Amino acid sequence: MSDIFAMQQALPLTPFSPSSRYSGLELAKIEYGGETIVYVGRRFVPQPEVFAVIGEHVVTQSERLDQIAAQAIGDPELFWRICDANRAVRPKELTETIGRRLVITLPEGVQGAT
Repeated sequence: MSDIFAMQQALPLTPFSPSSRYSGLELAKIEYGGETIVYVGRRFVPQPEVFAVIGEHVVTQSERLDQIAAQAIGDPELFWRICDANRAVRPKELTETIGRRLVITLPEGVQGAT
């Protein structure tokens, strides 16, 4: 068995962890200039109305979104869920204004209590 074959066998099937916003997206290939370029398919951001709201967070001075995600969701890498729920394209915009109320939601497709 060659070293390259062994390395290929050790690589994960998906380059993204389950907590990544890109988890589950297909990888695609395109031939360009004699090279094969692998890229991630487009991710469509869900409309915030599809999320079940579980709370709010009021931004305080010097807070970062990863800190808020760690406190509210339990994982700093899930900051992107707060971005999606609050229609933020640029994550930093969510913490620029002290006193801003951020919606905290369950993941897409997870229903809250009725």
